[in-house]
Amino acid sequence: MTGTVEVLRALHRGRPPGDPLILPGPWDAASARALAQAGFEALATPSAGLAAALGYVDGETPADEMFAAVARITRAVDVPVTADIEDGYGIAPGELVERLLEAGAVGCNIEDSARGTLKDPGEHADYLAEFCAAAAGRIFLNARVDVFVHGDGNPERAVERAASYVAAGAECVYPIMAPVAVLPLLRSGVEGPLNALALLTPDGPSPAALGGLGATRITFGPQLQRRATAAAAEAATGLR
Repeated sequence: MTGTVEVLRALHRGRPPGDPLILPGPWDAASARALAQAGFEALATPSAGLAAALGYVDGETPADEMFAAVARITRAVDVPVTADIEDGYGIAPGELVERLLEAGAVGCNIEDSARGTLKDPGEHADYLAEFCAAAAGRIFLNARVDVFVHGDGNPERAVERAASYVAAGAECVYPIMAPVAVLPLLRSGVEGPLNALALLTPDGPSPAALGGLGATRITFGPQLQRRATAAAAEAATGLR
């Protein structure tokens, strides 16, 4: 099988600068199948993209619906799928692991903020440690660091949080919305793989450029889903 946690873990190892792992974000089974058929080696579901596809505002998707949507995606493809499960929905770590495995996910993002407020880093690190103990290597944890979206944007604070999450067992950290200029500093201060968000804009840095600045892997959040929705709206306007 190619959709295993071992495959996902191996895809993060030994990547040279300028060649990051690119993980596009499917929002349903059809988009997942299209991305896998295009040759992408792994996929990363975006919570905002799935929320929109399910008819919810980002952050308001019921956990049951999110896990069901992830399961439909994992059944459609034979590549590793890592799932954005927001801040864990208040679910105990052991149960969260089992629900991810039942949905077929072999990786996940867990945010260190809730409702726009950063969590206590020590308490969150303890939660992640419990999660990793329960996962016992079966889930690749990407710990999101929200200092640049819900904090003061201090890179040193982001490095401190990231280090505590790696010590808790996270295998990758994701300082979402970190300024491009800060990536080298984060790279020097963070042990292990580093996830960067690429913005699909004409003047935005390419995934290769982000990789050259220190990113091990690249994700896009809900941008593909939003582009597809915009394309559907444009087509609909033409039909009218």
